[in-house]
Amino acid sequence: MASEPPLTGITVIELAHIMAGPVCGLMLADMGADVIKVEKVPGGEDSRRFLPPDIDGESAAFMMLNRNKRGIAVNLKHEDGKTVLRRLLATADVVIENYRRGTMERLGLGYETLKEDNPGLIYCEISGFGRTGPYRDRGGFDLIAQGMSGLMSITGEGPGREPVKVGAPVTDITAGILAAMGVLAAYLHRLKTGEGQRVDTSLFEAGIVHSYWQSAICLATGESPGPMGSAHPLNAPYQAFRTADGWIIVGAANQANWLKLLDVLEAPGIAGDPRFADNAKRMENLPALAEALGRVFPGRTTADWLRRLESAGVPAGPVLSIGEMHADAQTLARDMIVEVPHSRLGAVKTLGTPVKFSATPAGVRLGAPVLGEHTREVLGGCGYSDDEIDGLAKSGTVIVA
Repeated sequence: MASEPPLTGITVIELAHIMAGPVCGLMLADMGADVIKVEKVPGGEDSRRFLPPDIDGESAAFMMLNRNKRGIAVNLKHEDGKTVLRRLLATADVVIENYRRGTMERLGLGYETLKEDNPGLIYCEISGFGRTGPYRDRGGFDLIAQGMSGLMSITGEGPGREPVKVGAPVTDITAGILAAMGVLAAYLHRLKTGEGQRVDTSLFEAGIVHSYWQSAICLATGESPGPMGSAHPLNAPYQAFRTADGWIIVGAANQANWLKLLDVLEAPGIAGDPRFADNAKRMENLPALAEALGRVFPGRTTADWLRRLESAGVPAGPVLSIGEMHADAQTLARDMIVEVPHSRLGAVKTLGTPVKFSATPAGVRLGAPVLGEHTREVLGGCGYSDDEIDGLAKSGTVIVA
């Protein structure tokens, strides 16, 4: 008998849009939770209009973050819509929301209200800056969080260049992952005590946690590190180098790997240079080290260097485009590109689940819902009759696909 995913039986109501909240829901859905995505009426979630790219009119961005979820569309400006949602939340295990502070309270759906109906509810809030502190009422976006968390001050080619953001919306994604971690910890607490609680994280804090190394340096020295291109603030060589036909990443970040790298390079001038004798000296003389290595690596192709470095046991890899990463043998072997059935489009490719379980496998089971796809199914499951659902649809309270 096939094992079920680890979160099978847990019901999550996702009142979230764009990225951070949907990433949290995605993590839980991939692990088997029944995530019910509640979209606004009219129009549904804003990322449905992140076009292009699209597949036959369906937003690729929306489909990426909302697979494995059931979808309903409810107008929360209608009193009947609020009643629908409160009825869903009365028996849910988790609610995820990333509205502006006070929005849920104005709707009569704040935590203090909801826990009266459902004391075990885990109420997860994701915001720009958290629900406390002087910035609690500010809206937040990934770009702002990257700037204010210090990430943009350490990202880029080097000192004196204009600020650069991390290419991926790293604070959005990380906030979603941190929120999922918080939800699971709160659920464990509930299993022990029966008590629900609030879980509160933010894009700002998600950016800050990426500064562990740089914050360690600043707290120890009083100096703020700056951007270093692809280099590492504590170890060298640990960066990208141009080859005859592309780029290669070399991770010879400890003395054993440095000595192995010297054997591969066959560059006696570098091997005998006292400026590069140990990691402290290499970091002290990092520009000179990068320049010296930068003269050697263009002498061979990326593939040639990779063969030699792998044979010697030196960590290394190519710089792949997103498309090349999708086609890479390791990506495919780890099931990180999978097909998922979409109700309108058929089979659609998406990213796989990044955590593997030996006994309770996670996986991608459902394509992202079309707007209101599961409204009838979900409302029927919490006691509404077909006639009642039809009436809600006729009044504009819900959309039934």
